[in-house]
Amino acid sequence: MKILAIRLKNLASLAGPFELDFTAEPLASAGLFAITGPTGAGKSTLLDALCLALFGAVPRLSKTGRDAKVPDADGEINTGDPRTLLRRGTGAGFAEVDFVGIDGRRYRARWEANRARDKAGAKLQNSRQSLRDLDNDQLLASQKGEYKTLLEGCLGLNFEQFTRAVLLAQSEFSAFLKADDNERSELLEKLTDTALYTRLGKRAFEKSRDARDTHKQLQEQAGGIAPLPSEEREALDQRYTGALATLRAEQARLKQLEQQRQWYAQGQRLQDEHQAAGEQLQQAEQQALALSESRDTLVRLDTLAPQRHLFSREAELNAERQPLAARITQQRQAAEQLHRRQGQL
Repeated sequence: MKILAIRLKNLASLAGPFELDFTAEPLASAGLFAITGPTGAGKSTLLDALCLALFGAVPRLSKTGRDAKVPDADGEINTGDPRTLLRRGTGAGFAEVDFVGIDGRRYRARWEANRARDKAGAKLQNSRQSLRDLDNDQLLASQKGEYKTLLEGCLGLNFEQFTRAVLLAQSEFSAFLKADDNERSELLEKLTDTALYTRLGKRAFEKSRDARDTHKQLQEQAGGIAPLPSEEREALDQRYTGALATLRAEQARLKQLEQQRQWYAQGQRLQDEHQAAGEQLQQAEQQALALSESRDTLVRLDTLAPQRHLFSREAELNAERQPLAARITQQRQAAEQLHRRQGQL
C-alpha cells in the first residue's frame, strides 16, 4: 500500500477544502518527512482524515467511553461517533484518500457526512463511504458491508492491523511491541509482503510430516512380514512359471481369435458388397428393359442414317417440281385455248 494524496473538508481544526498531494514536489522526492506544528494546527486531523477515509473510524475516538455523549443540534451524539469530527458551524465535510493497493492499482476511498440540507444547525445525517478504481474510473462499492470487504482486500490490512502497524495513535506505539508473536508476525508479513515464505514453510513442514508418517507406516508393515520357507517359495515359483506359460498360451490363442475375427468381419463386408452389387445389377437390367423400345428406334435411325441425304434431296426436288408443274399446267391451258381458237376459224 502507498498513500498518494489526502483530501479533507471541514474536519476538526481544518476548515474548508484541504489537499496534501504526496505525488507533487517537494513531497514526491522526500524520502522522509515530519508533520509538525503548534497545538491545534491540524496534525492529528490529517491522520484522522487518513484513517476516517479508509475505515470510517478514528483510533483516538474508539478510546472514549461508549456511554459518553455530547450535545448536538437534535439532542446528543456519542463521543465515539466519527461524525463528531465534523467542524462546528459547518453543514458538510469529507475525508478522501488516494492510494495504491496491494494489487498495484490506484484507488480512492471517501468518507463524507452532512447535516440536513447542509445547514450547520440541522440534524446530522448518516455517514457514507465509497471506493473507486481510479485506473478504470469505476465505482466499486458504496454500501458499508460491501465497502469493508473490498477495502480490506485492496489494502491487505483491516482496521486493527492498520492502526497497530501503519497509523499508531499517540502514546500507543507500545501496543505493537506488546502484541504477541503471532499478531506481530502477521502484521509484519502483510507489511513486507513475505507471507508467501510462511506459507511455503508451512507446506514444507506438512510435506515432511506426511513423509515421516508414511515411512513409519511402511516400516510397521514391513516388520509384520516374515520370509516364507524355501519349500513354499519353490511352490510359488512353480505356480508363477505355470501361470506365465498359461498366460502366453492364452495370448497366442487370443491373437488367433483376433485374426479370425478380422477374417469374419472382412467376409461379412465382402458379402454385403456382393449383395449391393447384385441389387445394382438388377436395377440396371430393369432400366435396360424399359429402354429397349428407345434402343430399337435408335437402331432404325442408325440404319437410315446413310440414306438421310436422299430424303433431303427428295425434299429439294419436290420444292423444284411444284413451280414446274404449275408452268406445265399453264402451258397446257394455253395450248387448249389456242386449239379451240383454231377450230373456230
